[in-house]
Amino acid sequence: MENQSKIISKNSSPFFNTNTITQQVIFVLLLVICISGLISPPIALVLGLVAANISGNPFLRFNAKAINILLQLSVIGLGFGMNVNSAISAGKTGFLFTVASIFSTLLLGLLIGKWLKIDKKTSHLISCGTAICGGSAIAAIAPVIKSDEKQTSVALGVIFILNSIALFLFPAIGHWLHLSQQEFGLWCAIAIHDTSSVVGAANKYGPEALQIATTVKLARALWIIPVTLITALVFKNKSSKIKIPYFIGVFILAMVLNTYVPQTALVAPYMVALAKTGLTITLFLIGAGLSHTVLQSVGVKPLVQGVLLWACIAISALLSILYFI
Repeated sequence: MENQSKIISKNSSPFFNTNTITQQVIFVLLLVICISGLISPPIALVLGLVAANISGNPFLRFNAKAINILLQLSVIGLGFGMNVNSAISAGKTGFLFTVASIFSTLLLGLLIGKWLKIDKKTSHLISCGTAICGGSAIAAIAPVIKSDEKQTSVALGVIFILNSIALFLFPAIGHWLHLSQQEFGLWCAIAIHDTSSVVGAANKYGPEALQIATTVKLARALWIIPVTLITALVFKNKSSKIKIPYFIGVFILAMVLNTYVPQTALVAPYMVALAKTGLTITLFLIGAGLSHTVLQSVGVKPLVQGVLLWACIAISALLSILYFI
């Protein structure tokens, strides 16, 4: 995620030239609307896209760090609304799907990348982002394979474009197919790339879907560690440090407190409410980082790879959930 600020800052010119003060006023007003609770996370994403492409994002250099911190704090806050026993049950259900989908996605991504003749590092970053947890996986894998700025930016662009679409598409499909909250929560945790869009889509669908999706997705995020180790061996780089998502441990602690410490009930509703507000702001900032020039810089072939991988994992996961669970 840290690389995103460097990448997007070079390609962020809005359609209309406005001075810095005007940009800041517009941006802050939109941010206040997000904080107010008057809009949903998907609408916040759209507002961010509008800001990026109409007036511009005057705080772009802080975007990636703010997204990273807010997303982690929001996930921790959501833990205060979850039960350990339910989370364990959801984790068991999603474990086999997680293992199967991660390695099949990585293999399929390798084959599609070769077929489309995409740069090996770019292809691997897109595959890892699709297989595990979007931008966080790309941020962890990029230094291991020593990808350059362009390779990383293209992979991030593909993932964030598809995440933005998923936030609207998945709930609509879920309602159309009459998926239960359990089915939808498991499906979006497996088939949507980034944790922010997973939580946003599941939150829109319902509380049970949110709990299942968050738990399964965070368990999936831990696969960053073994996949990074395998990547280091494949790309013959033994010197890179692995970024471990420690905030998941704090999320588990929040669930434990909410389940076994009755006094937590006094603050839990406020923590969950703050977490949902934080998620809305996170998605606004993600949208605010996707200017038209960033979208154009992605290129056709990497986007085709991302769409094909996404379609395969989404369809296969949905069929498995409908017919084998």
